[in-house]
Parts: sequence; structure tokens; C-alpha cells
Amino acid sequence: MKDSNALPLLLLDNSSVMTVLNEGEFKCSNLTFEAAKHILEIYDEKDVLKCFSDSELETVIYNYLGVEKRNFAYKRIRNMRPGQDAVVFKLYVTPSETQPIIQADDGVEAKKIQNVYVYCQHITRLS
Repeated sequence: MKDSNALPLLLLDNSSVMTVLNEGEFKCSNLTFEAAKHILEIYDEKDVLKCFSDSELETVIYNYLGVEKRNFAYKRIRNMRPGQDAVVFKLYVTPSETQPIIQADDGVEAKKIQNVYVYCQHITRLS
């Protein structure tokens, strides 16, 4: 991060985003996966706070966005501060229109019951 006095970047999920939008005015925009990856890469590990504990989201960040694995500190945040930025990873789940049954390597049957999608947003607290 360029400014050592700057506020940390927050990584949020569906639940934690509702908590930090508690007070103030915000600007929110959708992010491409490439843009989300770029934002994460410009911050040093120590300048990012992970505000969720869902390991599935970490899989999205590292495996699907291609971000280098880092150990971001976890912190529960109640309010964003003016001038603070966040990247939100939102999961969107829909029922599966088809429900194929597959057999796992060990012969156990598994049935597809839902589709899971993820999209990213950028939030800045303006005031």
C-alpha cells in the first residue's frame, strides 16, 4: 500500500457487508474478477483485513481469482470509516434445474441440488 497511514482494505461477504454499511454514505460498484484480483494485489498482506470466516470464499479468492495465497488477519468490523474501501465477495445460490446423480470415485452417489455463483463489488465509504 502506498500510504502507511491509510485505512486497511476490508474483505467482506454477504453477511459482513450488511454490518459495515451500518452508518454513512457509500459508493458501490460491481467489479470484474480481474479488477478484484488487481485490487488485492496492490495491498500488502498487513494492510488487508478479512471480515469473514467462510473457507469457501477463500477458495474463490485464491483458486478462481488466481490471487496468491496470503494469510490476511481476521477482524470483525462494525463500521467502515470514511475513505475506507472494501471488496465484497457475494455468493448467489440457485436451485439446480437439473439434478444429475453422479458416482464418486468410491462408488457413493451424489446429487447436484444447487448452483453457486460469486460476484464481486467494490465499496467506498464517502462520509
